[in-house]
Amino acid sequence: MTFTGTVRDHSPGRDGVSHLEYEAYTEVVEGKIVEIVGEARNRWPVLRVAALHRVGRVDLGEASVVVSVSSAHRRDAFPAARYIIDELKARAPIWKKEHWSGGSEWVEGA
Repeated sequence: MTFTGTVRDHSPGRDGVSHLEYEAYTEVVEGKIVEIVGEARNRWPVLRVAALHRVGRVDLGEASVVVSVSSAHRRDAFPAARYIIDELKARAPIWKKEHWSGGSEWVEGA
């Protein structure tokens, strides 16, 4: 199961997003990803996991985050992947700035 988060031209309350910009505390993010993947491995019998989040400018249609989980059964891969992406968004020190015609703003995660 693979989840790919791509940049959209809109966000809640705003249309016309042109691109996103991500900053991260990379020394902490890498450890958080390892921690979160470990938690998923403890909860579900997954075989392989990959998780990656970009930093810097990410244009419309490009991937900003990818989580991929393999397991013997999809009933384990789907919740494990969802857990990883949800926890990554909640706990990793990654900040997102939305850019649109006429402005930009740092936004909080969902």
